[in-house]
Amino acid sequence: MTRESPDGAGGGSADVPYMSLLNLPLSSDLDRIGEQMHALAQAQLRLQGLLEAVLSITGELELPAVLRRIVRTAMDLSGARYGALGVLDEEGEFLAEFIPLGLSSQELANLSGVELPRGRGLLGHLIHHPDEPLRVAEMAAHPEYVGFPPGHPPMRSLLGVAISVRDRVYGNIYLCDREDGQPFDSHDEGVILALAGTAGVAIENARLYQQERTSAEQFQRLLLPRLLDVSPFEARTIYRPAASPGHLGGDWYDAVKLPDGSCTAIIGDVVGHDLNAAAAMSQIRGMLRALSFGETTAPGHALAELDRIAHMTDERFFTTACVARIEPDGPGNWTLRWSNAGHPPPLLVLPDATTRYLDAEPGLPLGVDLTVPRPDHTLTLPCGSTVVFYTDGLVERRDEPLDQGLAALAATAARHADGPLDALREALIANQPGDGHDDMAVLIVRTPDPLDA
Repeated sequence: MTRESPDGAGGGSADVPYMSLLNLPLSSDLDRIGEQMHALAQAQLRLQGLLEAVLSITGELELPAVLRRIVRTAMDLSGARYGALGVLDEEGEFLAEFIPLGLSSQELANLSGVELPRGRGLLGHLIHHPDEPLRVAEMAAHPEYVGFPPGHPPMRSLLGVAISVRDRVYGNIYLCDREDGQPFDSHDEGVILALAGTAGVAIENARLYQQERTSAEQFQRLLLPRLLDVSPFEARTIYRPAASPGHLGGDWYDAVKLPDGSCTAIIGDVVGHDLNAAAAMSQIRGMLRALSFGETTAPGHALAELDRIAHMTDERFFTTACVARIEPDGPGNWTLRWSNAGHPPPLLVLPDATTRYLDAEPGLPLGVDLTVPRPDHTLTLPCGSTVVFYTDGLVERRDEPLDQGLAALAATAARHADGPLDALREALIANQPGDGHDDMAVLIVRTPDPLDA
């Protein structure tokens, strides 16, 4: 049986438009809901990406790494092929630094010798109008476009957003050409604006970190002794603070020449990374220098006396140290006498590049037990021998056995056995096996050649 039409005529054909009328609103609503759900999913993905970006950027503390991370994150969030961060000069008029990412090795080679952008033309628009994000679909059509230098890859669309630090414009994020070929849209602009706010906080944190680290390093260096003239011996030193901000250490070195022609070398490390450790280091190195000036004072005796005095004055700190004396021993030879209080063994480097760690019985660290003797050890050295005294920050890595760091140090020193001491020093700075989590102090002493002795 069929439903009759309104005019009374029977027939099934009238059912089709009727059902279509029922289906059309429902289909339209479902489509609209589907679009809204898709937009919501996309927004959630963008939000998740932005939150991950915040964690990524704020997890960095070194300013160069922070700036590069900001650019890379902005590229990932927007799908941009190219990205850059321009840092303004002190006056805020030009770009003093320009950090580009996304260029291939060939594109970089094509730009070799080309001056980095200073913020003229279209890039300068954002410098003069920092409150307005710059979104351009066709750069070549913009009135301020001045073209690219020779060798520059073609770029079409641009999105630029300013970064402010403490209410002052620090620089600009520049993004070019989405990977999908579409121009940047309002969603890209909103995400990068949000990223720029996070970037400003991350940059400020990195700057504060650097300031605190610099202040700690300056304070630590003030506590280190001024290296006296030890000629005809040669001596070089290295000091590097730990990577952590405000991480004061108890590492120190010292070297003095005695009236009899001997040279005393000292390296030490007070356990701890605070003002107490730094103050204790200053006291201990002063007492140890005074004790080592005696021409007949053996290194072991100097360490024992220091331990006794610290115990009597209740200035006991757990300290490792190594005291060595290099004394004349006839023409062309020297005698090395040393005593070690729980410190890493010195590295001996002979003129023929033979290396050896002086790992004789180390003895206990200072501040442990006054009754245990402090043994002295002796070894004959030829002229031109080098002894590297160091603290554990030079060779320790958290993810590798200590033996690997010691082997790397010996290999670097062997390559510079007969070269200038400055070259060895620079090589140790450039190739230090340690990971920077601890302070590092190094004292390098070389025995004179026969003509100088």
